[in-house]
Amino acid sequence: MIKTDILIIGAGPTGLFAVFEAGLLKLKCHILDALPQPGGQLSELYPKKPIYDIPGFPEVLAGDLVDGLMEQIKQFEPGFTLGERAETVEKQEDGTFIVTSNKGTKFHAPVIAIAGGLGSFEPRKPLIEDIEFYEDKGVKYFIKNPEKFRDKRVVIAGGGDSALDWSIFLANVASEVTLIHRRNEFRGALDSVEKVQELKSAGKIKLITPAEVIGINGAEHVESLDIEENGAHRKIECDYFIPLFGLTPKLGPIGDWGLEIEKNAIKVNNALDYQTNIPGIFAIGDVNTYPGKLKLILCGFHEATLMCQAAYSIINPGKKYVLKYTTVSGVDGFDGTRKEAPKAVVKAIV
Repeated sequence: MIKTDILIIGAGPTGLFAVFEAGLLKLKCHILDALPQPGGQLSELYPKKPIYDIPGFPEVLAGDLVDGLMEQIKQFEPGFTLGERAETVEKQEDGTFIVTSNKGTKFHAPVIAIAGGLGSFEPRKPLIEDIEFYEDKGVKYFIKNPEKFRDKRVVIAGGGDSALDWSIFLANVASEVTLIHRRNEFRGALDSVEKVQELKSAGKIKLITPAEVIGINGAEHVESLDIEENGAHRKIECDYFIPLFGLTPKLGPIGDWGLEIEKNAIKVNNALDYQTNIPGIFAIGDVNTYPGKLKLILCGFHEATLMCQAAYSIINPGKKYVLKYTTVSGVDGFDGTRKEAPKAVVKAIV
């Protein structure tokens, strides 16, 4: 049983920033996310794309924003359970909650903050017969441990940033990397496209376009793929097939928790604290809805801040928190660190 003050479901930018705001209130957080790494859509879908509407950053790459948020919350020592999805919730007699993941991990907290973006993400699977049979037998939708592909023959399918970035990375890990895309053009960062071109010219990446994987072969593990290229069929041998076609957002099991749902989003009280119809459960970021809702990262940051103030009152009933600006109070980390503005020097001028 993992015990914490606030269980945050979703490791996207809103969920990460909530850790910081909670930390200022001396509240501990644990983050649960179905994806294998923090960052949500920013890490999984467009880590190298620039964002232009984050205050103080005229331009920041999505991946760099995630790195900055992770650095900002490091002093508050949040716990992470990644690669697991929130499955069920049980309200206890004392008003606290026990959440169980799809892998059986249990979390106990007085406050739940659902910051799941557009919901739990599931990989978009290609329409290939028997592909489910080969899942965990050579077909991978996520890359958690690149070393698993050391000296293996890997085929990646896709035309976006993930397909390009992993092709580049695995070119120095796998014995053979083949990138297949149904078009000649790729929708990804220009430097990634150029890098793939360089690796192709150097013989470190095989590029097959326009083409599509239409079949998988192998008795107990992926052994080869059937490819359709310019109307012709051929077979290529490989050890792993990694289709990277993006993610499909779904509210998932949270939709069965008794929360008030409207158009696949969770209704909240935006006049006060972004609490749902179940006291103690909040929804912040893109996963919630209310009149005038804007699905922007900066709005999620604001919602996370107010949510933490309300969570403090639930966790510390009858105790009033006096808001202090960090420029005045400084920031005390749970790891013993302290950040504060330099003190003014008091000295007479004679």
